[in-house]
Amino acid sequence: MEDGTSCAPGSEKVTEEWIPVCRMTRDVLDRIGDKWSLLVINLLDGHTRRFMDIRRAVPDISQRMLTVTLRHLERDGIVERTAYPTVPVTVEYCLTPLGTTLIHSVNGLVRWSAEHEREIVAARSTYDARLEEPILLQPRDRAARLSG
Repeated sequence: MEDGTSCAPGSEKVTEEWIPVCRMTRDVLDRIGDKWSLLVINLLDGHTRRFMDIRRAVPDISQRMLTVTLRHLERDGIVERTAYPTVPVTVEYCLTPLGTTLIHSVNGLVRWSAEHEREIVAARSTYDARLEEPILLQPRDRAARLSG
């Protein structure tokens, strides 16, 4: 890219301009890579839904976790929350225009994962077979274990 935000293949170091982009990318991946966000984003693609409709459609999500997930997505501008003055209050959620632009990228990642599932599973099996103890820790746990 011409704006200095790309790290060319074979580059020996990350440029100063790239660091903020990496931070934002990590933030976005943390958000959409959590346990529930992708499911909620996918469910809202092209639809406006009430809270309980989302909860019924997402298996095993608790009310608290759905609330937290929706708040995070709303904070990041991906989901819009609309409350109507009814008794009881009716609350609906939909993707914002920004959230809608995310769908194409997310679907690409989902397709890539599905297309390469066998290769990923085989690579993990090969890697784990070389270790005494398979890596079952979450990424943050691994980082803490390596630094501690």
